[in-house]
Amino acid sequence: MTKLSKNRKPCTLGELKKSNYAVYTVKEEMRKNLITKIRQGEEIFPGIVGYEETVIPQFENAILSGQDIIFLGERGQAKTRMMRNLINLLDEEIPAMAGCEINDNPFHPICKSCQGKIQALGDRAEIVWLVRDKRYGEKLATPDVTIADLIGEVDPIRVAEGRYLSDELTIHYGLIPRTNRGIFAINELPDLGEKIQVGLFNIMEERDVQIRGYKIRLPLDVYIVASANPEDYTNRGRIITPLKDRYGSEIRTHYPKSLEAEIKIMESERTRFDDDGAFHTVIPPYFKELIAEITALARKSPEINQRSGVSVRVSISNYENVISNALRRAIRLGEREVVPRVSDLPYLVASTGGKIEVETMDEDRGQSLIEKLIAKAALNTFNRYFQVQQFDDLLAKFRGGWSIEVSEGIKSSVYEEKTREIPHYSGEMRGLLEALKKLQCDSSPARLASGMEFILEGLYLHRRLNKEQVHGKAQYRA
Repeated sequence: MTKLSKNRKPCTLGELKKSNYAVYTVKEEMRKNLITKIRQGEEIFPGIVGYEETVIPQFENAILSGQDIIFLGERGQAKTRMMRNLINLLDEEIPAMAGCEINDNPFHPICKSCQGKIQALGDRAEIVWLVRDKRYGEKLATPDVTIADLIGEVDPIRVAEGRYLSDELTIHYGLIPRTNRGIFAINELPDLGEKIQVGLFNIMEERDVQIRGYKIRLPLDVYIVASANPEDYTNRGRIITPLKDRYGSEIRTHYPKSLEAEIKIMESERTRFDDDGAFHTVIPPYFKELIAEITALARKSPEINQRSGVSVRVSISNYENVISNALRRAIRLGEREVVPRVSDLPYLVASTGGKIEVETMDEDRGQSLIEKLIAKAALNTFNRYFQVQQFDDLLAKFRGGWSIEVSEGIKSSVYEEKTREIPHYSGEMRGLLEALKKLQCDSSPARLASGMEFILEGLYLHRRLNKEQVHGKAQYRA
């Protein structure tokens, strides 16, 4: 785009001509700005994690090729966020005819109203400047969406004023024409009725629109992007083949392929509140891994309906819940430091149950499955950090009659006092301290409590300790 005077933007067609402003189609504009971003090493999708080597290269190819895109993926794979981020590939602002419902290009208006203005006023015709946010439209596809919603409808009032039905000026434009020279996104495309899908592929290629049997040539400049579930986006699903053929690239999204990516998403997406410095929240790295591992295991479980997917929202909600329970404990016990513990994990049943579809109607079976996932995730995480043999000295202490009681409601100082029962220079204490340091849980009572519970649970899951649970409390013993 040619730079304009910083003092004053052109306000009429004549001034725009004198500024030597270059107008591009939407696809040319997006392509040009993508090339600039790639050269400068800028992020294409800020906040999107785990797609750097898979989704984003395919997306870049599609934009450079000038292709419309459909993102195929299960729920919770950031499809909507990526579509909304496409506005970053638009110019900050562009000129349009003043008062035009479809953002007409001042140099080549397509609607009769603007053509009439140019014919009557010439270079004195007024223009406005559209910011990029105003050039994005979005619609969630539902079976009740109509042609009138997306494309338009004959306005009876305009007909009553004396115009012919076939006159373009009788149209009340829908969402897509009103996004002319912009990006229009459709969520869950296969949920549109077949009649609406036919109207879409006409818009995307033939550029003609039929409203109530009247064919109107409307060469819109719209970039159409959509999302769909792969199961529905097939010839056997709810999509018509000619519409599939119009999309240049079908880009498959996916869930995070590593715990690191899942953790980054958890950290960036969890809800945060300003507690005025009253509390200091610390989440040890092992605990983040444990939460991410639960979701990873759920995505592999044959007892969970994988067609519906296991969204990243499971990880985010679980992460929020363990932090909330740790905060609730800190408030009640008068502690300032908020650190989650293994004894907080049972509360994840509430945040997990509504986001997965268990292949059974038995509610107890669903809860039991979630508890098994939590236990397996704790064991896998423990094994990434430790070998059971390194706790032989500590286990000897248990065999000597020592035991420890844990609960999500016990003060952190109680854990610290319990460890003082172990001789400071003994082998069991040295092994325990090394393990706590590796977990980054050795610098405060609250962190020590978190680390202790994790180590004890790991030894129990390896069947090196017994665990007796009564009234929300658990006692570990030999």
